[in-house]
Amino acid sequence: MSPVQIVSVLGAVTVSGCVLCALPAAGSAASAQAAPAAITAPAPSPTPTALPRGRVYLFRGALGLIFSRGMDKLAKRIEEAGVSVDVNEFTVCQLVAERAIREYRQDPAPITLIGHSMGGFCALQFAEKLQAENIPVSLVVTIDPAHLMPKLPMNVERYMNIFLARDVLGGGDVMPEKGFQGHYASFDLSKLKGVLHINIDKMDIIHTQLLNKILQIPDTPAKLEGETVPIRYVVPPDATVDLWDSGMPAFVRAGDTLQTLAISYRVPLWSLTQINQIPENGALVANQRVIVPRHLIPLTAVTGQSSSKR
Repeated sequence: MSPVQIVSVLGAVTVSGCVLCALPAAGSAASAQAAPAAITAPAPSPTPTALPRGRVYLFRGALGLIFSRGMDKLAKRIEEAGVSVDVNEFTVCQLVAERAIREYRQDPAPITLIGHSMGGFCALQFAEKLQAENIPVSLVVTIDPAHLMPKLPMNVERYMNIFLARDVLGGGDVMPEKGFQGHYASFDLSKLKGVLHINIDKMDIIHTQLLNKILQIPDTPAKLEGETVPIRYVVPPDATVDLWDSGMPAFVRAGDTLQTLAISYRVPLWSLTQINQIPENGALVANQRVIVPRHLIPLTAVTGQSSSKR
């Protein structure tokens, strides 16, 4: 058993060829004549360089070998999709972060950090360590993290907290550092029937959306023109979990209502009422600023071109 595995188990109880030109042989008749011009084969068209798929680091919580196995399930899906993934106990967070720094220095690629329970605490500590090394983090996801959480550091481009408010084992409501410019979204699933701290990490609907976001990272610009607005809401009991990335401002036109805005932007009405704290039938006025949740869209879906390497 390796040292890292030993530490993991102990902690559970608490990443050019040139074209050759044919020349006439020496002494031949052809040598007395001027050598013909060399015929150079046309250079092959350059092959587009594939963007790095990234590296994903997942962390289980306390007693993770028993209660955080959703991280293993998610890791398997990420690996099958062709992305490098590493899953560990939160107790070896520092060791994995140090290795991640070395790997990034040797071969830069987008970094995703996902943690359940105390693994979420680790994910933020991990991001802080990368910030000290001037390394960006493309995506951080905390799944019902512990209550006492560090603030979200400035080097994170996209952050999602999927949690259960007032949960005894989790319930951490993470706040960003002052001046945070990235995308921020907070999802409280406490009103969904049957969702508990011990199974929130195993939800297929969350795994599918996170996998799609990870696969899209190389082609999805994190910095957009215009304002990026943090969003926070409680998912209603009968609603589908939709992991938006952040909010954006929209401005009301004459005659608009929250219902017409919900239709125009293809978002549920309840998301607009919660984010903007406006009743469903509340009156709007022209040019009023309203926040609308949004998904970041890969550049290829908009222009057909890949974004530049991170």
